Amino acid sequence: MQQLQKELREELINNILPYWMKKTIDHEHGGFYGRIDGNEQIHKQANKGAILNARILWTFSAAYRIEKNPKYLEIAERAFHYLRDFFVDKEQGGVYWELDYLGNPVNTRKQIYAQGFAIYGFSEFYRATAHEEALHEATILFELLEKHACDSQFGGYIEALDRDWQPIDDMKLSEKDANLPKSMNTHLHILEPYTNLLRVWRNPDLIRAHERLIHIFCEHIVSRETHHQILFFDEQWHPKSQIISYGHDIEAAWLLYEAAEVSENALLLSRVKHVSLALAEAACEGLQPDGSLSYERNGEQIDRDRHWWVQAETVVGSMYAYKMSRNERYLETAQKTWEYIRQNIIDRKHGEWLWGIFSNQLPNRIDDKAGFWKCPYHNARMCMEVMQFEKFHVSLQS
Repeated sequence: MQQLQKELREELINNILPYWMKKTIDHEHGGFYGRIDGNEQIHKQANKGAILNARILWTFSAAYRIEKNPKYLEIAERAFHYLRDFFVDKEQGGVYWELDYLGNPVNTRKQIYAQGFAIYGFSEFYRATAHEEALHEATILFELLEKHACDSQFGGYIEALDRDWQPIDDMKLSEKDANLPKSMNTHLHILEPYTNLLRVWRNPDLIRAHERLIHIFCEHIVSRETHHQILFFDEQWHPKSQIISYGHDIEAAWLLYEAAEVSENALLLSRVKHVSLALAEAACEGLQPDGSLSYERNGEQIDRDRHWWVQAETVVGSMYAYKMSRNERYLETAQKTWEYIRQNIIDRKHGEWLWGIFSNQLPNRIDDKAGFWKCPYHNARMCMEVMQFEKFHVSLQS
């Protein structure tokens, strides 16, 4: 374990973070470039997405909190100011979905997924720096989501609204997603920032909203029959998808348990432990002999592409499964997946990680190295979670 922690710390500070510090900063127009393609070409006039900027803020805030490197703080501060000054809608509240390279809004919709990541970034910046304005921004976003996006009748959160927080016809998160009012993915990435915000702001409304979200996962999103997550729903939580996302299953397994831990509700934690372990075990159906995790399954068809984020979440989810079960098989999975990442996903020549490996074993240089969805958050978080694995040992001994 000490060797694994050493290797992942080296990966974080010598490969992942330096790539973003050296290659992505937009010194001319502020913030960060919107895109670096798979062939390392910087697209300086690419649009800038809220997800990328919020995830950079979270990553470098967390890295500074753990490592205390002032260079990480510089990047975190840059990300904080750009997110606050350009992405936050000063008139209607919330964060815009997309800006042009100059910082002008080009897509003003309020995608709830993006609001969640802004909360995640702002709350982590507060954890790292005690910057009161960051906490203020996070709590305002929380209140806006509870006011406008929370479904008071059937529970949960709708996918998207327009700039004025009014209903919108096209709610889908991306072109590959279904245009339905509720999804697993959005709820997972509201739970995640609410958990982080709860660490620093024990507000009664947040506590209630956080626990409601956990129950939604246990009652609606995680199937009691298959123990996989259902991806899309109508407003009344009727399932509308048969696709299984192995990466989201293993990611949710640990984020759900982390949420229950932070809630400090012993009964809830006991319930969630069983759900999370079953979810982690279900995700293992996608494990390949080489230690990697396949992307998803649709009926009998398995997409065996190995995406970078799926492998990173497999390492963390397996560590948490070990924490919950004390079954060393999960530690072996984490180690084997990390070996696959080391051998196949890390870009030794240019830095950072590839988008992934195709099912034919060729590297994917078609998709971005940095961009709207390719961010430092999954792989950096994997490193930092394993680096702090001592907290798991304390839990096991208690």
